[in-house]
Amino acid sequence: MFDLFRSRDKAVRIGLGALLVLVALSMLTYLIPSYNTGSSPTDVVVAEIGGDQITLPDVQRLIQNTVRGRQLPPEILPNFIPQIIDNVITEHALAYEAARLGFQVTDAELADAIRQNIPTLFPDGKFVGRDMYAGFLAQQNLSIAEFEADMKRQLLITRLRDVALEGTIISPLEIEQEYRKKNEKIKIQYVKIAADKYKAETVPAEQEMQDYFKANAGKYTVPETRNVTMLIADQTKLAQTVNPTDLDLQRAYNQNQEKFRVPETVKLRRILLKTEGKPPADEAKIKAQADDLLKQVKAGGNFADLVKKYSEDDASKAANGEISVSRGQMLPDVEQAAFSLKPGESAVVKSSIGYDVLQVIQHDQGHLKSFDEVKGDLAGEWKKQRVSDLMQQVSDKAEAALKKDPLHPETVAAELNMQVVQAYNVQGGKPFPEIGASPDFDTAISTLKKGEASQPVAVAGDKIVLGVVTDVIPPRPQTFDEAKDQIKDTITSNKSTAAVQKHAQELMDKAKSMGDLQKAAKSMGLEAKTSDEFSRSGTVEGLGSASYVQEAFPLADGSVFGPVSTTDATVVGKVIEHIQPDLSKLPEQRVSIRDELKSQKGRERNNLFQEGLRQELVKQGKIKYHEDVIKRLMTSYVGGNS
Repeated sequence: MFDLFRSRDKAVRIGLGALLVLVALSMLTYLIPSYNTGSSPTDVVVAEIGGDQITLPDVQRLIQNTVRGRQLPPEILPNFIPQIIDNVITEHALAYEAARLGFQVTDAELADAIRQNIPTLFPDGKFVGRDMYAGFLAQQNLSIAEFEADMKRQLLITRLRDVALEGTIISPLEIEQEYRKKNEKIKIQYVKIAADKYKAETVPAEQEMQDYFKANAGKYTVPETRNVTMLIADQTKLAQTVNPTDLDLQRAYNQNQEKFRVPETVKLRRILLKTEGKPPADEAKIKAQADDLLKQVKAGGNFADLVKKYSEDDASKAANGEISVSRGQMLPDVEQAAFSLKPGESAVVKSSIGYDVLQVIQHDQGHLKSFDEVKGDLAGEWKKQRVSDLMQQVSDKAEAALKKDPLHPETVAAELNMQVVQAYNVQGGKPFPEIGASPDFDTAISTLKKGEASQPVAVAGDKIVLGVVTDVIPPRPQTFDEAKDQIKDTITSNKSTAAVQKHAQELMDKAKSMGDLQKAAKSMGLEAKTSDEFSRSGTVEGLGSASYVQEAFPLADGSVFGPVSTTDATVVGKVIEHIQPDLSKLPEQRVSIRDELKSQKGRERNNLFQEGLRQELVKQGKIKYHEDVIKRLMTSYVGGNS
């Protein structure tokens, strides 16, 4: 299909890194070709939709991608696997139904979709070429045919979903109701009871803590800990011992001269008058205007003023039309003129997008920077590379030596000039001496037995650390004295929460009976405040987000509401006043509200349609689940075995 796009410039280069991100986000990873698992085809089919099959390797790749993207702990993966499988099946079911209903995607429509979604494939409107396109997809283990099949599937699904949206009708009454809801404001009176308001009254007695400990002793344990001898290589210290000779730098200069070659560049001013996107009949008029501007420039006209008034090139307009370019950065006709003109000369140049009025300011010939010019940069790069190599050597040698003799880490450290640090009673998540907290080093030593050494781990501060476990202290129950502070905090917190809820309810009852929240609060030694008016999506000074008090909006003026829990307090409130929205401004928001409601209804209808479609296809036998394969997949991830 991509023969539609013939590259006219074999030298075109694109940012494959950016394309990688774009395509990776837009593609369904379950289309990656299955790898050989050694099982028969029926053993690895998770589900069938029409003539399509979703295989075990397909789902495994998607799961791995999900773990990487969301950083999900492996132990909770079994909870997500059914959802992942359902999503994959739903996508296939929608595409199957769209094709059954007669929706089609032509090659031309596919080509246009790829142009719109991946514009970097078409710099200056030219396709980069089939080889570069195929090469990129190969990095993702995809062929062009597989990728384009996925794009077609997504286009089919989009069209089917659009049907649900197009059939959605929003009435004027619904728009008005939503406008009122969005723009209605209220004013409230409220009392905040801080979370620790009654904490002083709830400090437990010694006997109460003893009784709690006896009843909950199983909750209080000292976890397994380790004593670890750490060997640390410090890149900063190592760098102080490494300095290049002039011979080293001269050799690096000779081997990397292309890095120090300065390209030929032109600094120029530019006014662009576009013909692209305009009627052909306008071209003569645009050309005449360009010629007139050239006359003004040659007569000494202020180029910056002309740029601001006439240029349609937003990128250079902000710099008064000035740009600096090297070869290969402009359209061919413009580039040829720019590099041919002498400084001070001007010309009008026609290109595929319009007419450029150019004035060359400066022309610098390409040249090779001298050794003396780049010596400082060379020294920095040499040192950085040398230190990196030495760190790797130290890391490799230390790892190999500790595998042979883990019982004498100090000897290994002395031979490799590494720092030795003793860490006692190490627990996961706690900071280590010298290197601080390091989840990676935590993981590296967490399963080691006494006398075993870890792999090298890079840690903060440009350091590498290896650890040898010298002792493993098994978990044990805590004594009462060790757990006493935790027990005190737990009982105090529980009592405080209960006290706050009790007093909040008391305040509500008093406010309702007295008909006055402020007086009720004062009688309990609390303070009532009155807010400014706010909307549902606004904030309440002193409380935070209005989401905490959403229940107040439908209540009548004078109503008491709560108790409401916020991040730091419990709130009892009273509705003071409703401020109705200005309906004269409804027309300004009518279209946006209609579209928002339409989109919301469309999503709801689409979700109902998807679920109904899937159930119907299962009933018809068009969707078949292979439960044994799904169970085997679930089992393989129990306990984090991904």
